[in-house]
Amino acid sequence: MIAIEKISIDNIPVLHVVKQDSIKQLLPTVFFLHGFTSTKETNLNYAYLMAEKGLRVVLPEALYHGERGGDKTDKELGFSFWEIVLNNIKELESLKNYFTDKGLTDSAKIGVAGTSMGAITTLGALKCYEWISSAVSLMGSPAFRKLAEWQIAETEKLGISLPFTEEQTARLLARISEYDISLHPEKLSGRPLLFWHGKLDSVVPYEGAEDFFEEVKEDYKSFPEKLQFISDSHAGHKVSKTAIRQTAEWFELHLNRQ
Repeated sequence: MIAIEKISIDNIPVLHVVKQDSIKQLLPTVFFLHGFTSTKETNLNYAYLMAEKGLRVVLPEALYHGERGGDKTDKELGFSFWEIVLNNIKELESLKNYFTDKGLTDSAKIGVAGTSMGAITTLGALKCYEWISSAVSLMGSPAFRKLAEWQIAETEKLGISLPFTEEQTARLLARISEYDISLHPEKLSGRPLLFWHGKLDSVVPYEGAEDFFEEVKEDYKSFPEKLQFISDSHAGHKVSKTAIRQTAEWFELHLNRQ
C-alpha cells in the first residue's frame, strides 16, 4: 500500500508519499517540484510510480501556488516567476534537512526532479547543492539568464508593460545568473541527469536544454549512461506518459541500485 501524508515543514505544505510498510525506514528520496500555476497534488502520478519502486517522494507546494496561493492575478504571478524559482531552491534545502535529520532520507541518495518551473528549479539547485545525487528535468532550461531575457522579449512582443525599471531588470538578471548552471557546467560534476523535452515547446524553449546537454556530453564520455536527453518531436509543453514512467525508472536505477 502507498501512503500519502499531508504535512507542513517550515510553513511549506508538503505531500509525503511512500510505501506504508517503509514509512519509518531510511530510504532514497526524491523531491518532486511542480510547474507554474500547477499544484503538488497534480503530480501524484509521478510520486506513486516512484514510491512503488521503494523511493520516498516529497511534493512541496511552491510559493503563491495551491495552499500558498493568494490574490495574485495570472499576470502578477507571471511577474513573480523568478522569485518563485529562487524561493523553491532555497526551501529545497530545508526540506532535505527535515527528512535527513529524522533519519528518513539517505543523504547519499537524494534525487530532485520537476516539470517546467519545477525542472528549472531542479537545474538551478544542481548549481547550488552538491548533496543532490541525481536529477530529472522535464521541460526545463538550465540557462536561466537566456531564458529570462527570452521571457522579457516575448512579453514585450505581446505589448505587456513590465512592472520593473531597467535597473531592477538588470539586478534580477544578475541575481538569477548566480544560479545558472549553464554558466558553470563544471558544477554538474558527473551526476546522473535526465532531460526530457518536446521539440514543439513554446513555453520553455527546447534549445536551452539541448545546448547544455551537448556542451556537457563530453564530460560523461567515461559513463554515458549517467547523462540522457530524450527528445519528443511531437510534444509541446506537456510531459508524455512515457516520460513519466521513465522518470521513475531513472531514479530507480540511479538511487535504488547504486
